[in-house]
Amino acid sequence: MRCALALGLLLAAGCTTPGGERAREEALRCDTGQPPNVVVIFADDLGWGDLSCYGETRWRTPHLDALAEEGTRFTRFYVSQPVCSASRASLLTGCYANRLSIAGALGPGSKRGLHPDETTLGELLQARGYATALFGKWHLGHHPESLPTRHGFDEWFGLPYSNDMWRFHPESPGAWAPLPLMLGDTVLDLDPDQTTLTRSVTERAVEFVEREASEGRPFFLYLAHPMPHVPIFASLGFAGEGPTAYADTVRELDWSVGEVLAALDRTGVADDTVVLFTSDNGPWLSYGDHAGGTGGLREGKGTTFEGGVRVPALLRYPRAVPAGRVVDEPLMTIDVLPTLAELVEAPLPRLPIDGASALDLWLGVEGAGSPQELYGLWYHAGDLEAVLSGRWKLHLPHRYRSLGERAGGLGGIPSRYDYGVDQPLALYDLQADP
Repeated sequence: MRCALALGLLLAAGCTTPGGERAREEALRCDTGQPPNVVVIFADDLGWGDLSCYGETRWRTPHLDALAEEGTRFTRFYVSQPVCSASRASLLTGCYANRLSIAGALGPGSKRGLHPDETTLGELLQARGYATALFGKWHLGHHPESLPTRHGFDEWFGLPYSNDMWRFHPESPGAWAPLPLMLGDTVLDLDPDQTTLTRSVTERAVEFVEREASEGRPFFLYLAHPMPHVPIFASLGFAGEGPTAYADTVRELDWSVGEVLAALDRTGVADDTVVLFTSDNGPWLSYGDHAGGTGGLREGKGTTFEGGVRVPALLRYPRAVPAGRVVDEPLMTIDVLPTLAELVEAPLPRLPIDGASALDLWLGVEGAGSPQELYGLWYHAGDLEAVLSGRWKLHLPHRYRSLGERAGGLGGIPSRYDYGVDQPLALYDLQADP
């Protein structure tokens, strides 16, 4: 795999077109004289079909729709694993989570975290002179050596793991320790009021943008929302205002995106800022009316079918990314770090990574396609379950969880999955049947 990756990078380096060179020059030519700012907004358990720009009709997401209109909407954007910690590890390091020995969702009892030798996107940009901040969910280790402040973030406010890992879990009340809300390495509160979480992380994100923009320093904002992962909550002004509680939660996330975009406009740095919005995996279908939708894709979170690993993704960079464009080429979160590294002219991590730069595709260079021939390497419990190449997706024989024909739960109480459902060897044409 390493030899194939090296060959692909060499070929890509030798095939830059004149149009690609012009696009890169424009992308790097910021009014500030600095490399572009970077904002990555990561939702939790948001389904491929949950935004109105992806077909949702029961509620509207106007700020995210505007982001799509002002930039690029990806229809085949994938995560490396359909579960929290593994997915976040890939986004921040450019590696398949298997390479990092991170699987599943790390909890309060976990002894492990992201290894200190790995280079995160925060560290890569920090070394390039960026101010860096994470507001929201980390979920890559809660011990001191694993916290965000040890992995490239100057500031952190949020949760060390998922918001359901607390004493009020509907299936196991009292089984978890109190959920900490942290500022840096300090616990601010235990079992915080979750109706305020989305608003709190948004307010801090806006303050960070305004402060760093006024100081003229390039910045990296990683806004990792704890929701709409269950338990879902919305603050006053959103709760009870939509058709469902889930709709209220998503509508507040949309508001949050609007607040960040407004801060970029207000401070005059919008044209010089890359904004990427996506999700860590598909919806947690067993939660029924407290879960999102896949837009018709098969299964959801916890499976390697399209509903579990294909997520919404929107990209805006007014200086260089074409507006109103829809891209059907496959991309994955592992490509984010090397793409941004090329854009800001930062060296790649010292240790091997699996992603490849998709900068030409981001910038709309004519003829640009997916930077990788093979995607996926979707594993579960050490077994390879699926791989993807272009329009083709191969599922190897494996067992998975499914609700079958049953509906999901109601009011935050999940339905039970059937485990051990057999998937035979099968090759799917995703163009003919996504």
